[in-house]
Amino acid sequence: MFQIVVDSAANIPAELVKKYQIQVLSFVNYVDGKELVCFDPALSPEEEREKGKKYYDAMRAGMDVKTGLISSGDFEACFRSIMEKDEDVLYFSLSKNISGNFNSARLAAEELMENPPCGRKIRMIDSLNASLAQGILAIYASEMRSQGMEVDAVADILETYPAKMNGVFTVGDLKYLAKTGRLTGSAAFVGNLLQIKPILRGNKDGYIVQFKKCRGRKAALNTLINLVCDTIVEPEKQIIGIAHADAYEDSLYVMDEIQKRIKVRDFINTSYDYCTGSHVGPDTIALFYMAKDRELGVTPDAE
Repeated sequence: MFQIVVDSAANIPAELVKKYQIQVLSFVNYVDGKELVCFDPALSPEEEREKGKKYYDAMRAGMDVKTGLISSGDFEACFRSIMEKDEDVLYFSLSKNISGNFNSARLAAEELMENPPCGRKIRMIDSLNASLAQGILAIYASEMRSQGMEVDAVADILETYPAKMNGVFTVGDLKYLAKTGRLTGSAAFVGNLLQIKPILRGNKDGYIVQFKKCRGRKAALNTLINLVCDTIVEPEKQIIGIAHADAYEDSLYVMDEIQKRIKVRDFINTSYDYCTGSHVGPDTIALFYMAKDRELGVTPDAE
């Protein structure tokens, strides 16, 4: 038997964390100097959406947000508690090229594996992405576990999935990309004036890069819809993830338009986790799905 662990950036709704028996280690943000634990296991979908609205409204109003890593000590305590119950660990991480979190977990795993409790093992998979690109992989792992598969068999299969799991998104206000250094302040200012809405993605190496530019919000949403419908493989077998930063109506539009064009196994539509959501800002919408690769079959405007 093995346990599945994610960090809260995986963005799995609380009800699905319970359903699929996944353990979540939560990031802690500092909002105007006060601690905010990013994952609450007790929330309903409606409560998650309402809490997300309050958070992103506060960002719009100019609240100060600082993010940090989960410590190696916290990872070690989590992994050790599982192994001491005579179970293996399978951990899905936020991209190591977005965050240092993977390295924190790696250091903890290396320490434990020098003298592993109960002789158990730890398998780690870098999603090379964020949000539901992590979370959907963890859900697939849970389904495989319920079929009786052991940790190595599951990990060996799912290690091949990040090369195909795409994350594409658009943002509301370019100033948040400027704050993270992905745009200059002047480019963000001019882009906002001209209603330029970039399409961004996680590339095959796990970096966030610009993929295309659109003029206006509706054009950006339709571009996301087209990307999914034109490049997805075997959608009837897939869960498509939609994460939105207080853009619920737009997320419903995107989901409805996709359903008109392709038959999908299921959707997860949820409020963007605070850890990564604070870097992209209110009104962000991101889609996560499997294609044949991470290139999307289109020549990008720029990367």
